[in-house]
Amino acid sequence: MNRFNNPLILAMALLLFAQPALSQTKNGFELGNALVPVEEILRGGPPRDGIPSINNPVFQDPADAELWRSDDLMLTYDQGEVSFAYPIGILNWHEIVNHDLGGTPLLITFCPLCGTGMAFDPRVDGRSLTFGVSGLLYNSDLLMYDHQTESLWSQIEGRAVSGPLAGTELEPVAIRHELWHRWRERVEGSGKVLSADTGHRRNYRMSPYGDYDHSERLYFPVTHTSRKYHPKTWVLGWSHNGESKAWPFPELADHGAVLEDRIGGKAVQLHYDPEVPSAELRDESGNLLPATRAFWFAWYTFHPNTSVFEAE
Repeated sequence: MNRFNNPLILAMALLLFAQPALSQTKNGFELGNALVPVEEILRGGPPRDGIPSINNPVFQDPADAELWRSDDLMLTYDQGEVSFAYPIGILNWHEIVNHDLGGTPLLITFCPLCGTGMAFDPRVDGRSLTFGVSGLLYNSDLLMYDHQTESLWSQIEGRAVSGPLAGTELEPVAIRHELWHRWRERVEGSGKVLSADTGHRRNYRMSPYGDYDHSERLYFPVTHTSRKYHPKTWVLGWSHNGESKAWPFPELADHGAVLEDRIGGKAVQLHYDPEVPSAELRDESGNLLPATRAFWFAWYTFHPNTSVFEAE
């Protein structure tokens, strides 16, 4: 006798076999409507919130921040006459800062594996979202989640890849990468720096990633790879009008400090700083554009059709 002749057993069997497709979860996040292959969403090691985001950041005067050395790297954001600095030494351990600037929310993010420090306006349809670290990765990049809907968001793409907000994109915000002493000179006392008093016991002078920034080794697989440059070569990348372009720092070093270029029909100017190293992308009016400083492998895997600037 065929055991599936019993309608009740048949129904239970169908439910059992269908369950993985209907209820795909990782770290407690529902992936049933994921816009990327679920098998490429990987657990990074720590559980959800195992890397704690900073949700109530405390800032202090630079003169009182004795932890930082002159060549320590900061992500910086200017709001009016005040500039805020977010030390990479802190972001290595927390990856996300939910910052309320007097009623204007700002999302600061950093993925140590991709080298990407990026900022966003976290407002969606008039609602301010706050974010945490999911413990999941896609293409070796941080997958954030918003506390309000538990949608997962790709940092480099700036869009939700699963959950109720899947397909929604955040507005990128332009930030700088500056050395501690250079930022302090630029802001001349009008700056505030994220305090190391985060409520967590971490050694912010030590990176948990060792020599990862210089090694060819990746901790996690990525979809697209290119051997054109060392995988950890720094590039500045930007997408505009359907075109993506990368400006590798070695090429910028060969060219010089300032480069005039075009992308997606738009004239842009690059300013390269070998001391950091970093580069800034500006429009014809001098406005800072939200370009992405990233490791070559990270930019390429998300933009395999990218064009690449090469010095003559």
